[in-house]
Order: sequence, then C-alpha cells, then structure tokens
Amino acid sequence: MSDGTILHTIARAYAATLCAPASPNDPFNDFDILFGPAYKGISLAACTALVLSSIHGREVRLAYDRKEAKDHGEGGNIVGWPAGGDKWRVVILDDVMTTGLAASTAIKHVTRQGGEVVGVVQLLDREEFSEVDEQGRKVSSVMKLERLLGGKGRVRSVLKMRDLVKWLEEKEARGEAGEEQRRSLQAMREYRDTYGIQS
Repeated sequence: MSDGTILHTIARAYAATLCAPASPNDPFNDFDILFGPAYKGISLAACTALVLSSIHGREVRLAYDRKEAKDHGEGGNIVGWPAGGDKWRVVILDDVMTTGLAASTAIKHVTRQGGEVVGVVQLLDREEFSEVDEQGRKVSSVMKLERLLGGKGRVRSVLKMRDLVKWLEEKEARGEAGEEQRRSLQAMREYRDTYGIQS
C-alpha cells in the first residue's frame, strides 16, 4: 500500500463497503468518526474519509491513535477527536485481522474518549479461527469482535479469503494464472484447510 493508485483503490473499496445498501437499522448508516488504528490504519482511514466526501457526499471526521502518548501539543494518545461531550458514533478501519488486537485496542481508546464503536470494517477477512472455545468450537476474531460490539453484522469485510480463492480458481480454470498465482492458490487452500472457519 505504498502508492497513490493502490491507496485510492483500497479507499474506494472501503467507502463502497461502508455505503453498501443495508437495512434501516444498520449501524453503519449513521456514524460520525472514522478511526484508523496506528500505524497503517491512519492512512487507510484518511484516504477513505476523502473518498466518502468526494464520491459519496458523506462527511465524517477522522481520528486515530498514537502508539506512544504525547505530552505536548494536542497531547495524549488520540489525534483528531472532537471537543465536547457528545457521544460520537465511530467506525474502525482495519486491514487484515489476525488476533483482533489492533481493533480491540482501538475500541478501548474510543470508549475511553466517550465514543461508541458501531462497527469495524476490515480489508480482508482471512476466515480463520483464533481460538477454540470450551465446547470445542472454532472461534474467529471477527466472531469475538462482533460479540464485543453487540452482535452479528458489526464487522464487515471488503473481501473474504473465499473471494480471493475463487478469483484465483477462475483464473486457473481459464489458463490465465501464472506459476506464482498457482503456488499462492495452493498455499491458500492448505492454510484454509488448517485454520479456516466458516464466518
């Protein structure tokens, strides 16, 4: 994610996911702040806020955290949080969730500021389990976050692992997949067989 074309494509995908038609009660219909966890999430949230404004006509604020608190200037761990006592509704952007630590930490930061996290949007859901519960069921980071945020549908994904696998399988079937893509597809299938979960 190191050039303008890639960032623009990713930001448009996040924005489209945020603006996807849903039910009137969808928590993503009404939020005030887009929050980008440090460090990668900062540029993703900033670019997505620009796209939401310029293409979708949707104005949202941008906030992000710092890894280390600052004791001068704006100070603290959070940058861009609006002044005042309003209970701001927040969506957190994440790239790829493994354990969910970045999103969980961001939720704590937002809650400390008095905000309410209405949802998380991740770029890629690897559809993998992060633990096994007491009943022996596989539990993913997405499932844990949705429970924390109030239920199913609180975590959205631009893409899922199954989307990437399907795309590569279709390229392979048409004879368009190169050697590297065929190796990637095989590695993804093996990874999914070992760590996969249906979300």
